[in-house]
Amino acid sequence: MASALTDKLSRLVKEMRGQARITESNVQDMLREVRMALLEADVALPVVRDFITRVKEKALGQEVMGSLSPGQALVGIVNRELAATMGEGVSDINLAAQPPAVILMAGLQGAGKTTTTAKLAKHLIEKRKKKVLTVSGDVYRPAAIEQLKTVTAQAGAEWFPSTPDQKPADIARAAIDYARRHFFDVLLVDTAGRLAIDEALMAEIKELHAILNPVETLFVVDAMQGQDAVNTAKAFKEALPLTGIILTKTDGDSRGGAALSVRQITGAPIKFSGTSEKIDGLEVFDAERHAGRILGMGDIVALVEQVAAGVDMAAAQKLAAKIKSGDGFDLNDFLNQLQQMKNMGGLSSLMDKLPAQMAAKAGQIDMGKAEKDIKRKEGIIQSMTPLERRKPELIKATRKRRIAAGSGVHVQEVNRLLNEFEQMQGMMKKMKGSGMMKMMKRMGGMKGMPKF
Repeated sequence: MASALTDKLSRLVKEMRGQARITESNVQDMLREVRMALLEADVALPVVRDFITRVKEKALGQEVMGSLSPGQALVGIVNRELAATMGEGVSDINLAAQPPAVILMAGLQGAGKTTTTAKLAKHLIEKRKKKVLTVSGDVYRPAAIEQLKTVTAQAGAEWFPSTPDQKPADIARAAIDYARRHFFDVLLVDTAGRLAIDEALMAEIKELHAILNPVETLFVVDAMQGQDAVNTAKAFKEALPLTGIILTKTDGDSRGGAALSVRQITGAPIKFSGTSEKIDGLEVFDAERHAGRILGMGDIVALVEQVAAGVDMAAAQKLAAKIKSGDGFDLNDFLNQLQQMKNMGGLSSLMDKLPAQMAAKAGQIDMGKAEKDIKRKEGIIQSMTPLERRKPELIKATRKRRIAAGSGVHVQEVNRLLNEFEQMQGMMKKMKGSGMMKMMKRMGGMKGMPKF
């Protein structure tokens, strides 16, 4: 959806250049393209009709302000209405309840409920400083309970044991009793999913809801489901008083379709979106920022947050102090820069948040090749001795051959890495004592990208 809508709107903006005002004719042209892009993304037809009607009402007769062209003005209207369709602003998790605040996770099998439960646990521990307990009421899917145990440990939360021979209602009562007695702030309850909606699933989850009286009932939905997500959302809305939605797999190619449909069908706000398979791949959902991504405007705020989260502030401060004191930038420091880039989620993850035009230019670089190149550089440096990393000037022909053999590359690759290192070392020497050092400290260290 994102790429299709971006391409269609970009083309229309160019075609409408030079026109003095927004007219019914150029609005119709644009809305035809927008309608096609939304339908191709499997957005529910009633949602598409409502969206198109709102955009048309807002656009017709609007004067073009300042330096904006009609095309740019229309893109602005589409952007605002996309954000309105997905919900205004940010809707955070509600924990206003006598501890433990119970959060019930609902959704079909395969939507990613179990992993999302652990991701949410990590978010609540790190961002809200809560003591979190998880429990699995999924007694049907093989290894579901063990999976939750594993991902809960990765998230740093505590897991409450359950077994497949227990009844989900009994598990729920035991878990909430344990959470109260051990002073947990939050209890996350992972429930059983099915491959399709059925009466047994709905009856079971209604019973769990009655026992737990959760402060939040979150509907977990695969963002790539499209039209199927709408049917599922309707069924869960009729069975449960949903308080929020978590979109998973929003890094897939069709992101946006389910976000537009599910919010309008359920009336519940989208609270989080899953952005990767990693345990920290969960973002608080911001409708305006998500609309910007769909329209190819990028999400610079998320990009800055991702970079900031990936930067080791202590290591950055240490590097800044080291260079200022006159100690040289060595290969250990160079390796640290490469590893910090990996911690930010990789090049492709960063490029995904760039505006479309910048991403298109970045797309001329083979990201897969670039990331492999970073791993190769890591391997070369890790094949060196601690002394060689501290004193690269010792690396002559014999050492180069040994390092190349140890990292599985040709000697030319070792020479190329040393040349790049020398260039960065020279740049660091120029920075010494300059105002750039203060900037490094403020930004959290060098985030410069080595040449590929």
